Amino acid sequence: MELRRVVVTGIGTINPLGHNVEEYFQNLEAGVSSAAPITNFDASKFKVRFACEVKNYDWSRYFDRREVRKYDRFAQFAVIAATEAVDDANLGDDVNRRRCGVVFSSGVGGIETYFNECMDYAKGGELPRFSPFFVPRMIADLSAGHIAMKYGFMGPNYTVTSACASSNHAIIDALNLIRLGKADVMITGGAEAPVMQAGVGGFSSMQALSTRNDDPEHASRPFDRDRDGFVIGEGAGALVLEEYEHAVKRGAKIYCEVVGGGMSADAYHMTAPHPEGEGAILSMEEALSDAQMQPSDIDYINVHGTSTPLGDIAELKALEAVFGRDLKRISISSTKSMTGHLLGATAAIEALACIMAITRGVIPPTINVQNLDPEIDPELDLTLGVARRRKVRAALSNTFGFGGHNSTVIFRSLAE
Repeated sequence: MELRRVVVTGIGTINPLGHNVEEYFQNLEAGVSSAAPITNFDASKFKVRFACEVKNYDWSRYFDRREVRKYDRFAQFAVIAATEAVDDANLGDDVNRRRCGVVFSSGVGGIETYFNECMDYAKGGELPRFSPFFVPRMIADLSAGHIAMKYGFMGPNYTVTSACASSNHAIIDALNLIRLGKADVMITGGAEAPVMQAGVGGFSSMQALSTRNDDPEHASRPFDRDRDGFVIGEGAGALVLEEYEHAVKRGAKIYCEVVGGGMSADAYHMTAPHPEGEGAILSMEEALSDAQMQPSDIDYINVHGTSTPLGDIAELKALEAVFGRDLKRISISSTKSMTGHLLGATAAIEALACIMAITRGVIPPTINVQNLDPEIDPELDLTLGVARRRKVRAALSNTFGFGGHNSTVIFRSLAE
């Protein structure tokens, strides 16, 4: 069976660097840090008091008061990003809604709703009460459900949850559904809103977060000798994937092609990566094989690069194993140095960074590296400090998650 080609025809986002794609791309290229003191709740007594929040977010710009009651913050972000992507793709009434679907992702779903309802219950009272919107706001699958309901998309519809690898898994599933003829158009991506008491407190108790409260802007520092953990973030990213001939027939704008995906497990530890990156190696090798590409075909790698002591080194070891001598001519960067770590939404906005590299010829930088880790080869092109212009034929994006989940997606210029 010959697999159908799949292209990207629409993109959308709301994240710590911007309320839309253009703002996001401008700040990515400029190397802006989005880390700042937390405003979503009073974090004064917390060990970690900063995060990468969506700045100046006002839900009333997007939803009316009755409508917003249905949405946890993560689902609000999902619908906002998907709306921009669908509008960008110019999906009109002429598309067959039965052939359009949604595969979205989230690592923790409606954690804010769950926390608030439990806190209200704990206050006591003779008759415990829960909101009728508690369950539908909390469950992670409602992001995909709300998007489908808004547009009447009746094709495959579900949510992927695999920690920080979730969005790439969602993109791979959407890719394969179109390849196999199960759909013509898929909305995919991820959304997350963990910047609240339980999210920040929980990750902090694991010693996973940076504690640079006195200097949050420079806290996310992948590859730096003095990195001390990731910076938690929030937001969403969305892509419209479409079968190539279907897109051409309706005259759609095409950003690039999605050509391969790889998935694997470390089968090693609950939270730590395999020290030699064995699972990451397998994921990248599978993605290259699926795309029918060689390591020499890749020009840019958006690494997982969370700014954790173990993770950054393990991933670079995996890259060296897969790409060998080719690695030194490939541009590498960690955009988490600017956006923070959006958990289940992180791969979605990093997919957009790859698309920017391909369509605009701009490699986003890795910021905040003041002292390169001595374990890292100084000849690697980590795009330190400032963005760089170069032609990008193909870009690879890695995301790895707690539980040992690994996922890799490859995007390629349609001109290649």
